[in-house]
Amino acid sequence: GAHSAPFLIRLFLVRYNIIVVSHRIVADFIFPSSMKTSNTQKLFLSGNEALARGAWEAGLKVAAAYPGTPSTEILENIGTYAEIDAQWSVNEKVAYEVAYGASMAGVRSLYASKHVGLNVAMDPLMTSVYMGVNGGFVAVVADDPGLHSSQNEQDTRWTGIYGKLPVMEPCSPQETYDFIKEAFVISEKFDTPVLFRITTRTAHAKEDVTVASRVEIQDKPLAMDMQKYVMVPKFAAARHVIVEKHLKDLAKFAETTKLNRIDKGKGKTGFITSGVSYLYIKDYYPDAPVLKLGLSYPLPEKKIRAFAKSVKEIFVIEELDPVLENQLLAMGIKIKVRHESFRLGELRPEYIPQIVAGKKKNDPPLPARKPSLCAGCSHHFVYHVLKKFDTFVSGDIGCYTLGALPPYLSVHSCICMGGGFTIAEGLKRGNLAGKKVVGVVGDSTFIHSGITGLINAAYNKSKGVLLILDNTITAMTGGQENPASGFTLKGEPAQMLDLAAICRACGADVVDVIDPTKHHDFEALLSKRLNENSLSVIIARSPCKLIKR
Repeated sequence: GAHSAPFLIRLFLVRYNIIVVSHRIVADFIFPSSMKTSNTQKLFLSGNEALARGAWEAGLKVAAAYPGTPSTEILENIGTYAEIDAQWSVNEKVAYEVAYGASMAGVRSLYASKHVGLNVAMDPLMTSVYMGVNGGFVAVVADDPGLHSSQNEQDTRWTGIYGKLPVMEPCSPQETYDFIKEAFVISEKFDTPVLFRITTRTAHAKEDVTVASRVEIQDKPLAMDMQKYVMVPKFAAARHVIVEKHLKDLAKFAETTKLNRIDKGKGKTGFITSGVSYLYIKDYYPDAPVLKLGLSYPLPEKKIRAFAKSVKEIFVIEELDPVLENQLLAMGIKIKVRHESFRLGELRPEYIPQIVAGKKKNDPPLPARKPSLCAGCSHHFVYHVLKKFDTFVSGDIGCYTLGALPPYLSVHSCICMGGGFTIAEGLKRGNLAGKKVVGVVGDSTFIHSGITGLINAAYNKSKGVLLILDNTITAMTGGQENPASGFTLKGEPAQMLDLAAICRACGADVVDVIDPTKHHDFEALLSKRLNENSLSVIIARSPCKLIKR
């Protein structure tokens, strides 16, 4: 940071997404002492580690997720606690439904994913808000401002408004630990799922976190309540009325909860903020009045109006979209609006003085190391061969997306999980001018959402070559297990999915399994299949070199 203050964040090694925060920040200023616990100790934890620890202490019993940066370490750490039944699910929709089902059965449960993963789980999320909870249920979503490892930028706070559920936003590892405990309480008190939003910096920052012991929560009995849990139109209409009442009750709660608080400070320039942006403000303006929103939806309108009267001008500092800004403007609160350039990408500490000065973003480029496939990765051989053919390669999310970069330049599209197969089918139905199409997914991605694409291709009589790059692990997020790897999240042996049998059952005409490192054989096979009028699946199988076992 450019200033020295008790609230200092030293942002360093930006390209590796590492920050260090003073351990005194939370202990003395951010989270009220009245909400601390006794019998404590300090552990040096990242935000994701602190979240796992706090959830465990809160009596969490069931957790489900699909890996995705920056959320992956949440379930990896939760899985180390013997008291928690934790799993990698095949995709985010499944994870949400498994975790929510456990809540229905009366235990505290948690779902976790990155922001694009929540898109996959939106169907159950929207209706679960109507149904409410039995045991406390928290949906943790990690946004990735700056697209450090994502295909788009999304602001999950909109989901709280759209889905009619409360949104909580911690700013540091300590707050993440404290807030996740409170999230379960709020969920049970207001009979609602809670959306718990962290961002890349909050997830990966590390500091001394004051922790305590696990508290065992009495399981609630399974409620056989059809009007609450069967969302046919008649029952859903009645539940909608209850949801609106819960939102009003949450708005009243937002006025009094210690999650939302005012740092009185000095001067007449005030800030309204949420999440990690609070720390950035304190770095540059340590004595300024700040309204910090830990529960950022629904907003505490009375508290906001009182704060607005106490200062001469207000800056709304938030990362990504103008979510708070728009709501404050709708209330008639006069605020200083950010330049649009600050609504794109990650909010860095050095941007705060620029926003206050009314300037455009001044962001000199940083030197960057281009990503590349690991030495010895079998994907090298796949793209070396693909480059020899005049094909359009419809890619997918995973390590193999790097085939779009030099020296391969062999991946021509990448939209979302499972899209490697379905986009390929759509391309074949368009104007290709004689060019052939190859759809590519990974083993974990095939299980996630590629299976349905293959079924669709077979059912609708599509022909052509589809590749499954099977490295027997979920590699790009750090090597997590999946149903084709033979192990669970907790490292226990599991039934190993037979991908070739699945492909045949889905309707593929021909299924080949080959080691792509034998690139001459692979090239001959690919050439043969490209020239046949069949729906062909080639499983290019070679385990990732980084798998520990």
